[in-house]
Amino acid sequence: MKKQIPLLTRAVRKERTLQQHHSLTGTALLCRIKSISSAGSQSPCHLLVNLLKWRAFHKEGQELTLGTTSVPSILSVSLIIKKQLEKFLEELGLDHHYREKLSLSTLLRIDQKTFTDEPAKCNPDLPWYFLKKLMMVNVTARNVKYTPAHESNCEDHTDGLDDLDRKTHSGETLNPLDIITALFLCSDGFVQQEMALKMSMCQFSVPLLLPNCDTKQCTLMLWAMRDIVKKYRPRSLLESKGFIEERIVVSELPMISFVRLGECSLSKSEILNKLLSNSQQYHDTFVHRNMEGGDSPRKISNGLVEMTWYLPCGNKNMDVFSEPVAVANLRGDIASSQTQFSFLCQTSAAVFVFFDALDSECELLTNQQHKAQIFLVGNRQSKYFKLDAVKKVATKLSLTKSNILLKDKHINDANFVKDLREKVSNAFENTKVKRGIEKMADIAHKLGISVDEESPDCQTAKKNADAITAEIQDLLKYKEAQLPLQGQIWKDLTRLEKEELRLRKVGSENIEEYKSRLHRKKKELRKQQNSKDMSKAMTCFINAISSPGIERCYFLKWMRMNLDNVSREKLFDLRKQYKEKYRNSENKKEIKEIEEQLSNSSLGTEHFFREMGQIYEASLSLPETDPARQQLQHLPKLCAELMLAGFPLELVDGEASNIPLRWVTDVLSQLNDLVSPKNKILVVTVLGVQSTGKSTLLNTMFGVQFAVSSGRCTRGAFMLLIQINEDVRKDLNCDFMVIIDTEGLKSPELAQLDNSHEHDNELATLVVGLSDITIINIAMENSTEMKDILQIVVHVFLRMKELGKKPKCQFVHQNVSDVSAHDKNMQDRKLLLQHLNEMTQAAAKMEKKEMYSSFTDVMEYSPDTGSWYIPGLWNGNPPMAPVNAGYSETVYELKKNIIHILGGCGSSANNILDFTEWMQSLWTAVKHENFLFSFGNSLVVDAYMRLCTEFNKWEWDFKKEMYTWVTQAEKRISNFGTPADKSNKSDMRELLMLLRSEALIELSKWETKLLGNLEQYFKETESHVDLVEGYRQEFANSAMSLRREMESSVFNQLKAAADIRKGKTELDRIKENHTKELENKVCALIEECRKKKIKMKGEELDKEFDKMWTITVTNLSCSELKVEDIFTSVSHHLRTNLRQKGGHANDLLSNKTLKECGRLPFKYTAEGIVKRFEDLVSAQSHTKAVQQTADSIITVCSEMMTHKMQRKSNYHEAYIEEILNMIDEKLQNNQEVDITFQVSLKLHICGNAARRFQKMHEDFIHENDPYRRLNENKEMFRSNFKDVFHQVDQCQKKADEFTDRCLKPAVEDFVNRYLGPDIIGEMRTSEQFSTRMSFQYSVLLDLLSEDDFQKYLSCICSYENYVKNWILNKIVERFSNGSTMFEEQHLHSCVNSINNAIQKAQTEKCGNLKSFVDVVCQELGDKLVIFRDTLGKFMILNNANQEQFAHRLTECVKEMAQALREKFKETDIQTKLQNLQVNPLNELFNTLIGCGKQCPFCKAPCDAGGRTHMEHFALLHRPQGLVRNRWDGTQKLPIDICSSSVNSDSARFRCSASNDEWHPYKSYREIYPDWKIPPDASLQASDYWKYVMAKFKDEFATAYDAKPADIPPGWKEITKGEAKASLKESFSIK
Repeated sequence: MKKQIPLLTRAVRKERTLQQHHSLTGTALLCRIKSISSAGSQSPCHLLVNLLKWRAFHKEGQELTLGTTSVPSILSVSLIIKKQLEKFLEELGLDHHYREKLSLSTLLRIDQKTFTDEPAKCNPDLPWYFLKKLMMVNVTARNVKYTPAHESNCEDHTDGLDDLDRKTHSGETLNPLDIITALFLCSDGFVQQEMALKMSMCQFSVPLLLPNCDTKQCTLMLWAMRDIVKKYRPRSLLESKGFIEERIVVSELPMISFVRLGECSLSKSEILNKLLSNSQQYHDTFVHRNMEGGDSPRKISNGLVEMTWYLPCGNKNMDVFSEPVAVANLRGDIASSQTQFSFLCQTSAAVFVFFDALDSECELLTNQQHKAQIFLVGNRQSKYFKLDAVKKVATKLSLTKSNILLKDKHINDANFVKDLREKVSNAFENTKVKRGIEKMADIAHKLGISVDEESPDCQTAKKNADAITAEIQDLLKYKEAQLPLQGQIWKDLTRLEKEELRLRKVGSENIEEYKSRLHRKKKELRKQQNSKDMSKAMTCFINAISSPGIERCYFLKWMRMNLDNVSREKLFDLRKQYKEKYRNSENKKEIKEIEEQLSNSSLGTEHFFREMGQIYEASLSLPETDPARQQLQHLPKLCAELMLAGFPLELVDGEASNIPLRWVTDVLSQLNDLVSPKNKILVVTVLGVQSTGKSTLLNTMFGVQFAVSSGRCTRGAFMLLIQINEDVRKDLNCDFMVIIDTEGLKSPELAQLDNSHEHDNELATLVVGLSDITIINIAMENSTEMKDILQIVVHVFLRMKELGKKPKCQFVHQNVSDVSAHDKNMQDRKLLLQHLNEMTQAAAKMEKKEMYSSFTDVMEYSPDTGSWYIPGLWNGNPPMAPVNAGYSETVYELKKNIIHILGGCGSSANNILDFTEWMQSLWTAVKHENFLFSFGNSLVVDAYMRLCTEFNKWEWDFKKEMYTWVTQAEKRISNFGTPADKSNKSDMRELLMLLRSEALIELSKWETKLLGNLEQYFKETESHVDLVEGYRQEFANSAMSLRREMESSVFNQLKAAADIRKGKTELDRIKENHTKELENKVCALIEECRKKKIKMKGEELDKEFDKMWTITVTNLSCSELKVEDIFTSVSHHLRTNLRQKGGHANDLLSNKTLKECGRLPFKYTAEGIVKRFEDLVSAQSHTKAVQQTADSIITVCSEMMTHKMQRKSNYHEAYIEEILNMIDEKLQNNQEVDITFQVSLKLHICGNAARRFQKMHEDFIHENDPYRRLNENKEMFRSNFKDVFHQVDQCQKKADEFTDRCLKPAVEDFVNRYLGPDIIGEMRTSEQFSTRMSFQYSVLLDLLSEDDFQKYLSCICSYENYVKNWILNKIVERFSNGSTMFEEQHLHSCVNSINNAIQKAQTEKCGNLKSFVDVVCQELGDKLVIFRDTLGKFMILNNANQEQFAHRLTECVKEMAQALREKFKETDIQTKLQNLQVNPLNELFNTLIGCGKQCPFCKAPCDAGGRTHMEHFALLHRPQGLVRNRWDGTQKLPIDICSSSVNSDSARFRCSASNDEWHPYKSYREIYPDWKIPPDASLQASDYWKYVMAKFKDEFATAYDAKPADIPPGWKEITKGEAKASLKESFSIK
């Protein structure tokens, strides 16, 4: 391309309107050329000729050469210009959004830029910088500039004056109007609407006509301004103090427009700002040249028409204009924006034309069809100003002097603005041209201007919304007719739900019957709801929100705006009536009616969603196959999709004070499905007094749109979802932030209601409990109100602390504008903390948690960092006041702090399903009124079960390791003094001390590991560990208790093994001596027989052997083994055990001898016990309970004795100590038993034990008698004698003998020692054996599946026996398939070890067979126990060849392994269990039975985990009739359930623990302080046992010799499936 004409190019560059020249015609083009020519020396005519020539070549696309200079063809220029917008958007990084519009969800997303103060560093940062500030309503948003990275840290260090003339501008600054225009062009309708609303709040002008410099089209921004609502007071309402509030697009106001013709030395926009500002309050409504960036050339915003409004406040001294007026401002020259100018001329009351030079022939002004008055505003000081031209134009336009305003040198800006203001005021006050923006659309269409509302989606949505809202005449009647389900029925349902849990009105009626009656009423109300057809409005509403894409978003926006308009009109009329009636204060009834109407006149989209929720919930009471139910299953997903699109969900219905739990739960469940796996959330909530700006605070902080318009105070609680960007997801550990806006506490509307305080408590407890951080709005100036709020808040935080939830809080003091507020309010902060401490102490006392004495005990709080002072929202007096920059900035700092706290608190975010579960549990707890948070909370149960599961794993690892260690230690003790002994200790006491020392090291190591695992577990963030923080110490105590228990057990086992080994050592010595002497005699006999040199026959050899045997045995010296009196030993230990019980216990002991005890079954006789009770029935009930306790303990002790006797070892005193300790443990804290019972029971058990242990001891003595053992071995000696005499090869025989007598028993013993822990480990892999609660659930589920009365009865009456049998059956079931996997593993291991030992002995080159066998035994010493006497027998007269013996031994081992395999396969599991060293049944039972305690009322077993828990609790309580209780008078089985009774004011109980005095159930902890019985977490929690009792009421009555219970009708309706569901719910099984 050749060089362009310099003059033309310069002018075109200056104005950036070259393409517009192409479209100008006639006079307009001449005027334009004149203005351009003023920039250079070329005449207008010459320039016009060149331009016309240039245009002539447009079609050819050729270059035009003028002299030596060429001009690009019009096609080339056109292409360049068409890219102007595209290039600019690329420069801003917005080109992508021009095609795919910026959405609100993207705009509100929290990213790194949201909470960092890093300045813009390049042009693409500028739009986001503007949006960030704008969404927080910051009036500095338009101050957009960036600092290049290379200059950001540069400073001018030169001190000289040489650079004074240096340009201070570096780079090109963008004009804010270009950025605003670009953003509007690149945003969808909802972002445009949000931007316009926020700009209006900042008192920025907003786009009326938005230009597109590429297409030459402009758009009327009607939709964008739809959401702007203005409130003002015109002169006519001055006296009545009334006001007008309406959407600005429908307000019919006069519009005054300001335009520029040609160049103008006056800053039109700056003058406009002064025009609209009063002397006390200047504000830059319009961007002007003297603002930051305002002097930068506009690239794409010429042709932009901005709009603002002046709205009076009703104060004569402050109002600039006494009537409202709209003001429009056209950017750029009207010559290049004729369409916009025409539009303004036809819609305005007056148009003010600013100019410097006016052409007397100017057709732009004279040719317009002006509906508006024209005012000429010129600057006489301009060198281009010509008065004659002005006069000519004025004459042509028939303008008078009043229509012309000229600025002279002697007129300053203030006076000039004053004159202008007067003309503007006259222009619009006297005009009849008033038109709302909505009505400007017709004119726009005529001029070819598009309207942003014309999209098909928007229009269809408007039509659908209008169809619904057009029907509204009377709000209350409309709600009753079209939204019937949320009216009185829903309120009645709410009342019944709360009463079911609170039982306030139960009176003398049976609680369960009362609850059943309430349940029937609820079902009837649901039936009523289902009987109503879906209204026309709801049908249209659901169809509309089911529409695809953006249409439903438009629909909901239209609905919200339409409903706001309707409510606003209704409120206006009601307020007017109220004022009139209030003047006549006698008419109180009418005033109250109007007050009620005011409270109920609000109608918003939330009411339609509420109705939708009720329709859905009601449908769930229908059968699953019902078409009416199936047709509504898609509703939760619709609502979930809307939440993702940024629409709020009503969490708490503020009118009924209830949560529609199934509806909200299913919506959140669908939401979870939509976003999974990115489903983690953090929750921010605001709480405070009504009308303190809570919603505004959240809107400012997060850019969201909670309702804040007049008469729209938030009722209930709404939650809204904000997406977290990838760049901060790791820091916050979440994917979404949930914002909860709440109804104000201490609401005047609710203050008249009796339950308003309760309502506030419920709401505060719920939202704080759901929150990760709570913003608390307080007002220090109202001390009483503040104390009320703090009391609620502190109670909530205390409850959360107890639950393990750790919410954070920030206190916000609004309307504190002083910069020194933080320092000046130090005293206030101190006072606040003092109040908080007082409230904490009061709350702690009420909650019976006196350990909390200060607020900082409850949560981390610093008065300096936890208190915020926020200036007032408005900078000046509304409606013309912009938002205070200080407000925005402080809220921004608060936002940063909140995000910092959330990122740094280290807690894990909940996923959406966890949040839902927590919400359900929390709301159930809240509805109980007394806020008894219980284990019914499924998240807490889940977290607790996870902790129990993990702890049980660690506990089992510890136990298993110690079992293994003890087994090894017992081997070392058993091998002491044998060839297998590797201890190098000569004395058993030394070995025992060594083993005790090693045991302490091992125990300490595992205790440390267990506590370390626990500590590490609580550092995790994925298992809701914070919810079980309160149980950490209990589990730590359990770990230490386990260590002590294991230490005692290990030491006892070591001592017993050592003592038994010492006893056997003497026996072994005697046996060895006898064997040696006999062997010598046999050898002598062989020599003697051989000397006879005659061949002796078998009979002769037998005769000689018998003769020798008789003489030798007779001459052996051996004292008989002494039989000890076990009764004496047991009696001594019993007396020692009872010594601490006092003299009465010793007296009771003296009355009986131990030998008399334990012969007959134990029977508890309650001598004198009847006197303690008022009736025989109570005494019998007590007797049965104590007898059950005794039977259970006797069974356990008997099993322990059997296990000891099966080992066939000698008695050790540790055995009776273990039994006595077991009895003490079982009777600990049992208030039903006295000292007489304890002594009687111990005498019975010890008498039986002494008798059995005596037999065990005598059997051991008999078994190990040396003479008997010698005579048993006589035939073995005879056989060996003959073999040696005849010189028979003994290799095979001796290898078989060594294998059968030494190795095989040792291998079997090894397998039996390790098989027990293997079986336990295998059973523990099953979920039902993982925790106490899983076990209990599985037992009850099995019972239900079999539905056998006898089994129910056995489980209830003999719980421990039943579950032991249940565990045994499960073990048998698991291992009844003949699997020998574990045996095979151990057998294989033993065989390998034996073969390795044989190979080692062969390589040692042993001198004889004895040394060969000693090496084998020594190698196997760590694995197998080869008994000394059996080894000695094997060596008798052994003359086998070593090599042949080794070969044969290897074969024998192989045969032995095969034989053992066969034996293991043939032996059933029950037989195996009897021979195991560690009994799996006992170990599993002891682990899973828990503490063994039962509910004092219904005998439900304790479900708490850990070994040393401080409180007992049961997840599933049952009717008391199931445990033999009965009514005194009627003898009927009672149906009362303790988890209901503890929540009733009328229910009472009496028992031996209460000295048979009546005591209120609500105060049960005074009698049973270690039991926690919270109210049922859900009304269906006890359905399992209700079902059992209803089904088997007659059988239970027969079994208990009582009369059948009166079963409520509701119980009879419970199905087996519902019983199973209740079981799952109670144990939180997914």
